[in-house]
Amino acid sequence: MEFRAEEWGRQGATLSDKTARSEYGLTQDEIFAAIDAGKLQYRPAAMHGNPWLRLLRREVEDLVRTGHGERYLQERKARTELAQINRELKQLRAQLAALEERRAALLADLAAPGDHQA
Repeated sequence: MEFRAEEWGRQGATLSDKTARSEYGLTQDEIFAAIDAGKLQYRPAAMHGNPWLRLLRREVEDLVRTGHGERYLQERKARTELAQINRELKQLRAQLAALEERRAALLADLAAPGDHQA
């Protein structure tokens, strides 16, 4: 039972019901049916007064694997990772553009003649 308690606290081991719906293509009805059947454990949570369910990622993946197959699960995980990578690349490109703009401004300031006395 200690492992179960540790699992709830480990980063990345849990996800919200909303994330389970978006990442794994589950419906809210499928999630509730799995909870009622004892296939999914949950912990109620709330943020800013909005309730949501914390689910164990391992159990959600098992549910998707049994309901839709291993290939479907791997495809959903790959699509989710690809979306994350695309978001990170977009952020990095924006940072790079800002840094290049700042670099150009600094180089222009350094190349400007004669405001400084030696």
